[in-house]
Amino acid sequence: MFLLMGHSGGGANGTGTGGGGGMTARDARGGPSGPGEPSGPGGTSGRSKGLKVAGLALACALLFGVAAAGWAYWHLNGNIQSVDINGALGDDRPARPVAVPSASPDAAPEPTGALNILVLGSDSRGGEENQELGGGDSEGARSDTAMVVHLDAGRTAATVVSIPRDTLVARPSCPLPSGAESREASGAMFNSAYALGGPVCAVKTVESVTGVRMDHYVEIDFSGFAKLVDALGGVTVTTDVDIDDDKSHLHLDAGTHHLDGTEALGLARTRYGLQGGSDLARIELQHKLVKALLEQISATDLLTDPPRLYQVADAVTGSLTTDTGLDSLGELMSLGRSLGNLSADDVRTVTMPVVPAPWDANRVVAEEPDAGDLWESLRR
Repeated sequence: MFLLMGHSGGGANGTGTGGGGGMTARDARGGPSGPGEPSGPGGTSGRSKGLKVAGLALACALLFGVAAAGWAYWHLNGNIQSVDINGALGDDRPARPVAVPSASPDAAPEPTGALNILVLGSDSRGGEENQELGGGDSEGARSDTAMVVHLDAGRTAATVVSIPRDTLVARPSCPLPSGAESREASGAMFNSAYALGGPVCAVKTVESVTGVRMDHYVEIDFSGFAKLVDALGGVTVTTDVDIDDDKSHLHLDAGTHHLDGTEALGLARTRYGLQGGSDLARIELQHKLVKALLEQISATDLLTDPPRLYQVADAVTGSLTTDTGLDSLGELMSLGRSLGNLSADDVRTVTMPVVPAPWDANRVVAEEPDAGDLWESLRR
């Protein structure tokens, strides 16, 4: 390599021409002195061989890099599970908002439109990891956490609305995985919809309660959430009260704590360690956790740390179930890019207004007209 980099040519044909029979630079380095002699190690054929080896090595490196990138994309893409919610529900759904046309044909369109996404966390999943973190068998799965995420047109602000799982609702008839239809039920627990008919019934129930069309569905399981937090390096959360909950395996004094994935999952699930075992108090902690996650994501420059970026992507996609409109890595990346300018300060977290159910003090019902006004604001 040194010879190739430092080479300076001699005579026009590389032979010892010129008065007095003087040597060329090639002669001095042991090169051929006549056109009929074979080239030495530093000659043309040696340099050509060196270039070919270097070129082959570069090509192999590029091929390996492309293959590795292709495998990573294939792996992440294959992680995602999906459900055809649109196909199952058909047209029996709230209408999509009508897009407002541009003032003129030449006007630039909005960078992105408004979206409503139902985000669920299930309190029971199959698999050893999820069971170790507090999940049970898949037959008893329920929606432990339900949030409607509304992204404003332009994606400059977002509203996250939590629906308490203890809310009593009128559960609509739902298509079941068996092909049958469930019966309508009044005064049903909100989270029973997922247990009965999975993501399809969960979406239909939310749309029935809110009157808001869900554009997408995203579900994350226990182990995936814990892995995501760990991949981000943990999250920092401040609690106002002591938490002592054996069921969620969480014991924290009031104050600021940096939590790993298992601890963050415990914080999201804790209920009985809070005063009165209130689901509403648990939701307040979940909102703090949402903000903490957004702040940690903003503080972690994933684009300059490919290994961590892959770890985060693997954690997310490996625990994700979506509708068929978000079931590819490309679609998820497109959604993520559209949220590039959204910070934690741009996200508002609220809980659907509720009051205790008159016939059951341990359950709640939507408080009207406040709940209706909130959902109406998301339909605009």
